[in-house]
Amino acid sequence: MNFTTVIEKIENKNSLDFGTIFSKSIELFKEVWLQGFITLLLSFLCMLPVLILFYIPLIVMGVADPELMKSEEPPPAFIISMIVLMPVLMVGIMFIGLTLTAGFYRICKNKDLKESATDSYFYYFKKPYLTKTLQLSFIFLGLTILGMLACGIGLIYLMVPFSLFPVFLAFDEELSAMEIVKASFALGNKNWFVIFGLLFVMGLIAELGILLCLVGILFTAMLSKIPIYFAYKNGVGFSNDTEESKNTISNF
Repeated sequence: MNFTTVIEKIENKNSLDFGTIFSKSIELFKEVWLQGFITLLLSFLCMLPVLILFYIPLIVMGVADPELMKSEEPPPAFIISMIVLMPVLMVGIMFIGLTLTAGFYRICKNKDLKESATDSYFYYFKKPYLTKTLQLSFIFLGLTILGMLACGIGLIYLMVPFSLFPVFLAFDEELSAMEIVKASFALGNKNWFVIFGLLFVMGLIAELGILLCLVGILFTAMLSKIPIYFAYKNGVGFSNDTEESKNTISNF
């Protein structure tokens, strides 16, 4: 779908229903909990090299001059390197998070609609998506900084549209990075309280996994992502929905 079609569908759809999405999310989670765990595990593994890159300057300085490690204040060179590498670290983490979460939403769609497709976790690491996802990561970083400048209150507002970035990335290939941002804000602003409530409640339920010998949260953490899939499905709809409706009208 092009951007105009997406916005029209958002405007014409009914507002999201909290109870419906909540119950459907629980049911779908029963089918994708393992895929959610694998996605979370892959996220940690992919982010590990990025985190190691962040600490390379400290390791190099410690090896070159062990006395620096005993100093209470970090050397200026280390501070400068951290300032330079911090945006790189954040963009890298956002890039990995967006691509893997988009892959998880694709799996959710396959399970929900009973489509026969393999669980491709790295589907959106393909060349057509890389530039778009990188641009989206930089926009994500820029908006995060603006939200922090607004005394942190802006981050609470941005939480909803931010959560919608990966689902638009997954299901609207025609949209550019900026169009994904605009569509996310359009859907998020229309249903902000419902989506925020779902994220909050599902996040609390997902945290209960920590009661299962602590590691249980690894299996329940992705529960908080599933309502976003249904927010998109009910608030926008998939491109084949439009095609099917057109075919139905033409048949009459």
